[in-house]
Amino acid sequence: MDVRRGRAGRSLADRHRVVDTVVVLVCLAMTVLAVKGRWAVSPQPVIAVVGTAASLALWWRRRWPVATALAGVAGLALSGNPVPALVGLYSGGAYASRLRAGLLAAAGWVGFGAWVWTQSGGWSFQDMVAAGIAATLPVAGGVYVATRRELADSWRERAERVESERHLREDRARIAERTRIAREMHDVLAHKVSLIALHAGALELTARGSLPPVEEGAALIRTTAREALQELRYVLGVLQDGSRPPVDNDDEALRRGETFADLASLVAAARRAGQRVDLVDDAGPLPPGAARVVYRVAQEGLTNARKHAPDAPVTLTVRRSDDATITVVVRNPPTASRPLDLPGSGSGLVGLAERVRLAGGTLQSGRLDPEAGAGWQVRAVVPVAETS
Repeated sequence: MDVRRGRAGRSLADRHRVVDTVVVLVCLAMTVLAVKGRWAVSPQPVIAVVGTAASLALWWRRRWPVATALAGVAGLALSGNPVPALVGLYSGGAYASRLRAGLLAAAGWVGFGAWVWTQSGGWSFQDMVAAGIAATLPVAGGVYVATRRELADSWRERAERVESERHLREDRARIAERTRIAREMHDVLAHKVSLIALHAGALELTARGSLPPVEEGAALIRTTAREALQELRYVLGVLQDGSRPPVDNDDEALRRGETFADLASLVAAARRAGQRVDLVDDAGPLPPGAARVVYRVAQEGLTNARKHAPDAPVTLTVRRSDDATITVVVRNPPTASRPLDLPGSGSGLVGLAERVRLAGGTLQSGRLDPEAGAGWQVRAVVPVAETS
C-alpha cells in the first residue's frame, strides 16, 4: 500500500509540474500581449517587468498561495494582465486556509477595481459588482476544489482503514483456525499414534527372542510411530504460532549437516518395510534448510512409489551440481502390481512443489515414458544455500 501511495504521489507531482509549466508559459504570453496592447496606463517596461514577475511567481503557487495571489493582483493593477491574478486567486482558494481565501477575495476585488479605476478614471456600481464577481469566482472555485480534495482524501483514508481492519480480522481468524486445527490434531492424532507406539512396544517385548520377524515388525512400527509423533510436534508448532518446537535428534542431525544419516535411516526403514530401494548419494553435508527439503523430497517420492508401485524397485539419487544445487531423483520402473489401498490427500506433490519453490528450487514429476505409460519419476533441484 505504501508503494502504491508513493507511486501515486510521484505521478501527481509530475502532473503538477506539467500544469504549472503550461500556466507560466500562458501567463508570459499574455504579458507579451499586455505590453504590445498597452492594457494598463503604466509604462511598457513596468508592464513587462511586473507582468513577468507575476507570471513566474505562479510556479510556486501551491507552496506559497497567498504570496502568489497578491503578486498576481499587483500585476493586474500595474500591467493590466488579468490571467496571473485569476490563477493566483484560484490557487489561494485551493491551497490557503478559508480565512485567508476570504481576505484574498477582498484583495482581488481591490486589484480589479484599481485596474478599472486607472483605465477609466473612476468607479461605477457596475464596475464594483463586476470586480467583486471577477475576484470571488476564482477563489470560490479554488475553495470548492480544495473541499472535494479533502473529502476524497478522507474517503481514501477511510477505505484504507477498513481494508486494514479487514486484513487484521482475517489474520485473527486465520490464527484462531490454525490454533483450533492444531488442538484437534493434538487431541486426536497424538493420542492414537501414541497408542500405536505403546501396543507396538508391548508386542515387541512379547515376541522378543521367540518370534524374530514379529519383533522386528513391532520395532519398526514403534519407531515409525515415534517419528510420526516428532513430525506431528513440528507441524503443531508451525500451525499454532509459526514457531518451531524444540529440535529432536533428527532435526539436530540436520542442523549439523548429517544429511546422509537421515537419508540412510529413511532408506533403511523403507527396506525393513519390504520396499526395494537403492540409494546413490554424493552430495556431501548440506545446510540444515537444504537438507530438510532434500529429505522431504526423498520421503514423498518413496511414499508414492510404495503406495502406487509396491513391488517395483526404487532408485534414490542425490547429487551435487557445479552450479551450487542439489538434484534429487526418485525413480521406479513400471510394475504390474496393483496400488495399495491406502488413504491419501491427493495433494502431497502439490505441497512438496510449494515447499521446493519457497526454497528457491523446482520440482518435476511424471511418467518416464508418457506414451508407453512406463515408470514414474520425481525430480527436484534445490539450491545448496541456506533455506528456511
